[in-house]
Amino acid sequence: MSDQAEQERINQVYRQWTGGAALAKHAWHRPDIVRQGAARARVLADLLPLTVGRDLSAVRALDVGCGSGGFLRQLIDWGATPSHLAGTELQPDRLEQARSRTAPGVRWHLGQLDVFPDASMDLVSAHTVFSALLDEDLRRGLAAEMWRVLRPGGWTMIFDVRYGSARNAHVRKVTDVELLRFWPAASRHYRTLVLAPSLGRTLAALPWLIPEALATLLPPLRSHFIYMARKPETDRMG
Repeated sequence: MSDQAEQERINQVYRQWTGGAALAKHAWHRPDIVRQGAARARVLADLLPLTVGRDLSAVRALDVGCGSGGFLRQLIDWGATPSHLAGTELQPDRLEQARSRTAPGVRWHLGQLDVFPDASMDLVSAHTVFSALLDEDLRRGLAAEMWRVLRPGGWTMIFDVRYGSARNAHVRKVTDVELLRFWPAASRHYRTLVLAPSLGRTLAALPWLIPEALATLLPPLRSHFIYMARKPETDRMG
């Protein structure tokens, strides 16, 4: 599949997603969505100090497919300097949302990663981006670009889904094998999180302790992961 054809497919999926019932499932005030956000924040608060460090003020970070800018705002809340941050998007309206909702100084780019120099970032992240790419070559190409932009000793971070969806042909899981092939590193972290969304919605009205206990005690019920891999200091690819 060509880059242009894949982009048009993603654009069409996004247009459908933004219209009504699908979007309502992700409303910020839903209990299951609140729990998902809390689970992600907990894992990030554990992993970021172990990787890029506790002081984020000097960290240069790029969020690929930044959406409305939520992850970059999280980094700013935790001490990152806006002028050290960048976000890319392929959807102009989402990029405009990110720009309008985020502190001034962040660099925004509509398009691919070719505008970013080699080895220019300490952290390069992508949140539910790879599961939206169905084509293996496009996944591999994006992974290589992220690795190129990352400085030796820096960290890539992937938040995505562990399982495919029989009801959503536009999502394809990201496997452990792909993670190791795309971002080979001796130093890496892998954490699973988030109760499967369909189960989370079913249990949304119950006391919070029930879904939290299920997610804690039964790892196979966790639908997402965060993977962080450190680019070797001797890597000369970027």
